[in-house]
Amino acid sequence: MKRYFWMLCGLSLALLAWGFYQAIFIAPVEATMGQVYRIFYWHVPINIAAEVFPYTNMIASIAYLVYRRTKPAFAAKLDALAIASAEVTVLYVGVGLGSGMLWGRPVWGIWWAWDARLTSYLMLFLLYVSYILVRRFSDSGQSAVIAAVLSVFAGIDVPIVYMSITWWRTQHPAPVLTGDGSLDKSMWGPLLWNFAAWFCWGITLVWAHYAILRRQQGIDERTALHALGEA
Repeated sequence: MKRYFWMLCGLSLALLAWGFYQAIFIAPVEATMGQVYRIFYWHVPINIAAEVFPYTNMIASIAYLVYRRTKPAFAAKLDALAIASAEVTVLYVGVGLGSGMLWGRPVWGIWWAWDARLTSYLMLFLLYVSYILVRRFSDSGQSAVIAAVLSVFAGIDVPIVYMSITWWRTQHPAPVLTGDGSLDKSMWGPLLWNFAAWFCWGITLVWAHYAILRRQQGIDERTALHALGEA
């Protein structure tokens, strides 16, 4: 498995480099925004990936609740996957918010607007920050269950984030990947390369963190067994 992990890591880094080249040197200059629009090729793929990983977290969390009593060993794997995907979600949503602010300042003249898209996306970020805080600092013994409930609320928020610019009038423009706002054909190549890059990199981070968590679970289990043996 280590070989496949390092292969994925190398593929991700190669795609990130190629996506950067495509965005900077191949993609045309946007007629209205000029060069600053190139942040689009990172902002959009990162935000799309950030709306995919929450469902990994939610599905793993629900499955954990189902199997935690009947198949504890399998449930431990699901719990590790849930935590790993949650932390990568926080990273990606945070980068998405930051890159959006860097783009919005020169284009809109403001860093932030409390419109439907930004507010619902900020809520997604705060839900996953809450998830991680619960897992890190709760001493109740029920932190995994509480966090699993939070993951369901976060999963509900994702389609609201996605549809917000369609359902409500917002600071954001209408969807540019579909409908009348479709991209020019010359922009699709760099965008898709960067989407592949950031999605692969996200999977690499989830995999790496999952492996670390599984190792920690093994250490905790051996420590508990050793303590029982001495009791």
